[in-house]
Amino acid sequence: MSTCPQTPSFRLEGRRALVTGASRGIGFACAAALAQAGAHVVLAAREARQLEESVFAIRADGGSAEPVLMDVSDPGGVGKVVEGLGEIDILVNNAGIARHAPMIETSVGDFDAVVDVNLRGAYFVSQAVARGMVARGKGGVILSISSQMGHVGGVDRSVYAATKHAIEGMTKSAAIELGPHGIRVNTICPTFIRTPLTEKTFSDAGKSDWIASKIKLGRIAELEDVMGAVVFLASDAAAMITGASLLVDGGWTAG
Repeated sequence: MSTCPQTPSFRLEGRRALVTGASRGIGFACAAALAQAGAHVVLAAREARQLEESVFAIRADGGSAEPVLMDVSDPGGVGKVVEGLGEIDILVNNAGIARHAPMIETSVGDFDAVVDVNLRGAYFVSQAVARGMVARGKGGVILSISSQMGHVGGVDRSVYAATKHAIEGMTKSAAIELGPHGIRVNTICPTFIRTPLTEKTFSDAGKSDWIASKIKLGRIAELEDVMGAVVFLASDAAAMITGASLLVDGGWTAG
């Protein structure tokens, strides 16, 4: 008599997660999702007040969470913070900024600021966490919140898209290097979601109409649309997925 194969668990009890840029927006949603799936979540951000409020909200929802101040653009500081956190099983690189402008008008200062947070920050947070995972020999999961702009281009987004394309390349290379240690490395690539980061874009009628025309499902994405993706990729249900991008873009990149 045949027996049915059993679906791997989506639950995350007993695991510790670190989410950067977690005080609001997509980062907060990712932290809440991981906590709701049973993980203990460390929320990292630069602003203490909003960070404390987000931790309080997760605890009030029944989750396990704690705050930590972290500036991802400071590799030395990142290393010390990560070392002090102890074991981390799941990392979500979410901290990011955008300073959109036409390519021919982009300042050196804006270029450096976006690269420092979106690329340099994600790289060295990943490095610090991966070192601990390798040393402990228990494997782990590293996820980066990339973007559909890591696969296509967009008006006034040459620097932002450059950093997200770089994250995709970093992820593939890291997956190759860290796979033998049982560490899975993937990206989640959302379309435009209403957050403080995208508020300026949605306030522009022309850009808002352009966004709506590109999303094949006919609606703007919500924070909840990313939450299931992060739990899936962090869980045993995605045990054979590494070096991949999960596009949460409503069909934007389909053509």
